[in-house]
Amino acid sequence: MFISNAYAQAAPAAADASLMGNMTTFLPLVLMFVVMYFLMIRPQQKRAKEQKSMMDALAKGDEVVTAGGILGKVIKVNDTYVTIEVASNTHVVVQKNSITTMLPIGTMKSL
Repeated sequence: MFISNAYAQAAPAAADASLMGNMTTFLPLVLMFVVMYFLMIRPQQKRAKEQKSMMDALAKGDEVVTAGGILGKVIKVNDTYVTIEVASNTHVVVQKNSITTMLPIGTMKSL
């Protein structure tokens, strides 16, 4: 009485048009992931690779800066820990991954 009958519509004749329509709806999403990869993920992987190679090359006598801002000279290197000398006969043991920067040799003499 108040509700009319609903009939199904016929399928579209051209299947190519619906395929192209689906691709255009996903194109911005795919483009967004590509941009995110090149702007965020790839540079972060590059920095992590450089940090790992710096930690592997760490040796006795190198001058370093820790994440806390402590400058020191490397005295001893273990697998996970590094002992640095921050003043004469003052040694600090830090985790290897807390070393952020290697300084050029002779930097601490000028300080």
